[in-house]
Order: sequence, then structure tokens, then C-alpha cells
Amino acid sequence: MLLELYGTRGCPYTAELRAELDWQGRPYVEHDVEADGVARSRLQSLLGGACSVPVLVADGRVVQVGYDGRSCYLTARPQ
Repeated sequence: MLLELYGTRGCPYTAELRAELDWQGRPYVEHDVEADGVARSRLQSLLGGACSVPVLVADGRVVQVGYDGRSCYLTARPQ
């Protein structure tokens, strides 16, 4: 199973989910949606236009939004 973690460096909930995945020994690919416009677009597509992090995706399907009921909402990207 391919796990993908969509998040940002500044979101504490992304850090918490990353730490949990590391502690569990679950391999994943991480995408920083602030630094990677393609990843941000894919995340918005997966979430139907909304954009909050962290988001955990398993085999192309969203399995978790937020961490422990909390998430960081991303504002529109500067032009």
C-alpha cells in the first residue's frame, strides 16, 4: 500500500501525524503543498477544492483529513 502524507512544514498537526507514522514504522511519501504546486493541485482535487492539511492518502484514496480532529487550513497561494 502506498501512503502519501500531504502537509506543510509549518502545520503542527502535519508534524504530529508524521511522528505517528514514523513511530508505527509505516513508510510514506510526503508532499509539502506549500512548496510543490503540483502536489497542492492534486490535494485540492482529492478534497474537492478544499485545502487543509494534514491529509493521508492510501493508494490514491483519502483515508484521513486532519490529525486528532485538528487541521491547518491553507489560504490561496500568492500570485
